[in-house]
Amino acid sequence: MTFVSIAAMLMIRLQRVGRKNIPTFRVVLTDRRNSTKSGKFLEVLGNYDPRQKGEKKFNAERIKHWLSVGAKTSGTVHNLLVDEKVVEGKKMDVLPKKTVGKKTETGPETATAQEKKGAEMAAQVTKETAVTKS
Repeated sequence: MTFVSIAAMLMIRLQRVGRKNIPTFRVVLTDRRNSTKSGKFLEVLGNYDPRQKGEKKFNAERIKHWLSVGAKTSGTVHNLLVDEKVVEGKKMDVLPKKTVGKKTETGPETATAQEKKGAEMAAQVTKETAVTKS
């Protein structure tokens, strides 16, 4: 029989509460499986208003308590806590990763192969247009 720690399933994350085009956020403690839009959370740990010069209010004592018990933070919340010196450490990179396609070598062999493929496709298109016109 395996037991799972309840604290390992807890997450400190942002929940948007502002009106349309006026974003304000709560910092909430919630189950990691809950959506932030569900409204289900265990405790409000602070708030963040990016429009008011990044106004941040955190209950540092409660955040430290939940982190010591084993709760995890989202990347953005971690960066906000590092800014406010609630948590020590480096900021995390939270920007999405860019997917870069593989570059193909454009040597003489590959260039001629691409030209042949392009010529074949052009011939096929002209055949199709000739059939549809008649």
